[in-house]
Amino acid sequence: MIGFSSVAAFDAALASLPAPDRAARAAAAERQAQLTKPPGSLGRLEAIAIDLAGWQGRERPRIDRGRAVVFAGNHGVAARGVSAFPPEVTAQMVANFASGGAAINTLAAASGLELRVVPLDLDRPTADFTRGPAMDAAECLAALNAGAAVVEDGIDLLVLGEMGIGNSTAAAALCARSFGGSGAEWVGPGTGVDGDGLARKTAAVDAALARHAEAPRTPFETLRRVGGREIAAMAGAVVAARTARIAVVLDGFIGSAAIAPIAAAWPRIADHCIAGHVSAEPGHAKLLARLELDPLLALGMRLGEGSGAAVAAGVIRAALAAHDGMATFAEAGVAGG
Repeated sequence: MIGFSSVAAFDAALASLPAPDRAARAAAAERQAQLTKPPGSLGRLEAIAIDLAGWQGRERPRIDRGRAVVFAGNHGVAARGVSAFPPEVTAQMVANFASGGAAINTLAAASGLELRVVPLDLDRPTADFTRGPAMDAAECLAALNAGAAVVEDGIDLLVLGEMGIGNSTAAAALCARSFGGSGAEWVGPGTGVDGDGLARKTAAVDAALARHAEAPRTPFETLRRVGGREIAAMAGAVVAARTARIAVVLDGFIGSAAIAPIAAAWPRIADHCIAGHVSAEPGHAKLLARLELDPLLALGMRLGEGSGAAVAAGVIRAALAAHDGMATFAEAGVAGG
């Protein structure tokens, strides 16, 4: 099992991110060129198949076992009135996931994904990051390892989601600290706050930026200072998946923000990631541009839970089915190959 025994071990994993298998990518591209269609006519589906061939190390990638994971955590900054819902909703939604009643339950099943829910100390919110670090070093490392723990042998695709009242405020703070800008440039309505709620969110992000202005801007320090347990867990899962060469489907603004501190230092962290969709949260499109990720879908979604990423997993399955199941020109006896 992949894990991080220390902050230094996490940093070392970032410094040794593996690259895709070039030979497998080339073989997949050659196969695409021989399939019974005009070159490039399946558009993005062709690129998805080639990319996953590189990460899986085989000409014909497949998803025998896809896993969706929802990490849940509570945030001290929620006490500042930054959400339209109270913090107890996090635990209530975790119970809803467990009983099969949430959107992610239905969407993961529709895309053939096993679903795992990982609650992280819901009875112990992170500290209010406008007053100090959200987590101490041990708490952040534990969250990173909780994320890494879901990356197991045999998984072909990892879909990441989250649940945590207040976490769109943390996501905005992560983006602003990683890529620059004020709270107003990254904050959005999240769960649907009104104008006063937006003002409180913006003020909280700006206060956090000021409070931590002199702190080191390493990925670990940014995650622990202005992130959250579920956000750090997603970051740990992304890094562990990269180490194992497993492709990851990111969800919306919060899921993408989890790797913003890493991308600021290691821009290629997103090479094994697919942006499942672009959410309605205003900062998400800007964040995806900074991550150099082109979203698969644009459905106006803003739920979280990994819902958009789960829908995108169905498109990814379609891409691999076409790549694997279509006949070549020679096999079909069609001229033009």
